[in-house]
Amino acid sequence: MNECPSGLITLHEFRRHFCNGTVGTESAEYAEQIFRTLDNNGDGVVDFREYVTAISMLIEGSPMEKLRWSFKLYDKDKDGAITRGEMLEIMQAVYKMSVAASIMQPNPLTAEECTNRIFVRLDKDNNAIITLEEFIEGALNDVWIREMLECDPHTVKVERPLKTPGPL
Repeated sequence: MNECPSGLITLHEFRRHFCNGTVGTESAEYAEQIFRTLDNNGDGVVDFREYVTAISMLIEGSPMEKLRWSFKLYDKDKDGAITRGEMLEIMQAVYKMSVAASIMQPNPLTAEECTNRIFVRLDKDNNAIITLEEFIEGALNDVWIREMLECDPHTVKVERPLKTPGPL
């Protein structure tokens, strides 16, 4: 309330506060994705109610509620499906922020490799999109997927496999 007494925050203000509280400008792309997800009505500002509702859900929400919110984070165009491009954009933003924070493991999978692995595991009907149902089912049944989809750089603990039998 001190920073935004009107109860409204614009993308520019949100990005500035988010970047100052994380790893600086390296987190700007991720901040934009979060802002877009917080702005439920798409009016270009996040009001106090939108912000508190999301924070409350992320802290106290059920796994299903948290996964639905995460799905919205990846579904950039809000068409109800996540494309490889949408997934890759978020993964690249998370990786950029993680590297800047020096919390990545040595030799992690690249954002592209991570996106490919997620698609192999989640896109069960092989139609090149991940639906909400595929997203939730996959995250509930696969610990690695769940950790990757949380978009919390502190949970990214990916080690490069020695050999894989195919594109996993």
